[in-house]
Amino acid sequence: MYEVELKFPLPPGDAADAVLAALADRGAKFGEPVTQSDIYFNHPVRDFAETDEALRVRVVTGSDGVPHGRMTYKGPKVDATTKTREEFEPKLAAGAKEVDVLTEALKRLGFREVFTVTKSRRTAHVAQADSPSGAFRYEVTRDLVEGLGEYLEIEASAEEKTLDATRDALLAFAAELGLKKSERRSYLGLLLDGAAGATDGG
Repeated sequence: MYEVELKFPLPPGDAADAVLAALADRGAKFGEPVTQSDIYFNHPVRDFAETDEALRVRVVTGSDGVPHGRMTYKGPKVDATTKTREEFEPKLAAGAKEVDVLTEALKRLGFREVFTVTKSRRTAHVAQADSPSGAFRYEVTRDLVEGLGEYLEIEASAEEKTLDATRDALLAFAAELGLKKSERRSYLGLLLDGAAGATDGG
């Protein structure tokens, strides 16, 4: 499966209210916030920054306080417009111990821990049957990212044969919401770029 994704900084003030109202008009109801900590790793013999790949262990903690983990591998982006990537995401049993066991195994295999991205995320789903963007189901997330601010992500899953149609639908849906100038860098990339700029005095 492929993850087809667009990400946008949530615009300030009235512009943000207009986007959120447009989502509400389409049936989006954001759930309670959960905390996500994404621990990113680099490969022992190739640089994921150069190959445009990503490997992370995500720890999700909701209101019950129980951490749930999953490991995600993302392949290189396949187009120049969206963040479409092949994705593999096995889930772990609930509990901090399972996350610790996995991260320790990765380190012993030579993977190097690079950075942890922490955010508060609220998720909504939108199913559109009668729309210029067609009949698709979108996952919309509203993220408050430590060190970056607030972002909106729109995502859909696709098989290879439906990839073009899903990408076109996602772009059309974002346009319907008034969202422009998507950010193709990951949160990790944005944070690392910001850290590099601060080091360089930029």
